[in-house]
Amino acid sequence: MSKALSLKIRDEIFDEVEEIIHKLNTPRNAYINKALEYFNLMNRQKFLKETYRKESKMVSKNSLEILEEFEQFEESFTE
Repeated sequence: MSKALSLKIRDEIFDEVEEIIHKLNTPRNAYINKALEYFNLMNRQKFLKETYRKESKMVSKNSLEILEEFEQFEESFTE
């Protein structure tokens, strides 16, 4: 399903899009859809990266504590 959308685009951006779509022989609508799809992908990756970074910080302290416990456990077997 598709949605109709009205956009206001700066003249310089519109002119560049027109030049590119003529070189690519691509409909404007298809070009804009691909551009938005790509922009959405970039932002999803950015959000995921930020989420992983936050979660990594949250578990890093616990990871160090567990590592210390494993080291103590290993040392108890070598004694």
